[in-house]
Amino acid sequence: MSADTRPPRFSQSRRLAIVLGLNLALIGGLVTVGVTAGSVSVLAAAGDTLADSVALALGLIAVALRDRNTEHPQASKPLAIVALINAMILIAVTIGVVTEAIVRLREGSPAVLGFPMAIVSLITLAVMITGALVLGVSAHREDIHMKSVLIDTLADAAAAAGVLVAGTIIWLTGGLYWLDPVIALVLAAVIGSAGIRLAIQAIAALRGADIDFDNH
Repeated sequence: MSADTRPPRFSQSRRLAIVLGLNLALIGGLVTVGVTAGSVSVLAAAGDTLADSVALALGLIAVALRDRNTEHPQASKPLAIVALINAMILIAVTIGVVTEAIVRLREGSPAVLGFPMAIVSLITLAVMITGALVLGVSAHREDIHMKSVLIDTLADAAAAAGVLVAGTIIWLTGGLYWLDPVIALVLAAVIGSAGIRLAIQAIAALRGADIDFDNH
């Protein structure tokens, strides 16, 4: 049996709870570093992590409701609703990040502290990789909510890697502050595209369509 088809060790509820705990542990550090370092890309990561935490908390409730009566024809509907809420939050975060990044690029990006950017992004990258491993590679096959959580986690890991590179460059050069809003725009593109795709699939699921969870 391949790793992609092996049943997960933990239940959905337990895996979601673990990932929620990891996200909540990150938020305070991201906000603190984002404000003190003056980094819009780190603040964008904080907003995305907060949005993910809200979706994870709602997801835990949806999974509990579904598991009460798995044979009910509408048993998976709460999961699609949560996925749609998650998508809307992601799109809202995208709009806010794009707005702030464009303002900074137009008016000239203020000085940014690259070292704390790099450190918090390295920690975020490690946490998100851990979260993806907890969810398991087969999560995208389970249902639309588990797929959305896995996509969010992997996107966050990629975004953290980008912020890590930008923070390191800013730290080593003592300049190139424009990299911060540019990376924020890239992060927004990742968040926004994931949000749009997820919204389309969630709406289709709410309308009763069969969703191909391997199409990602």
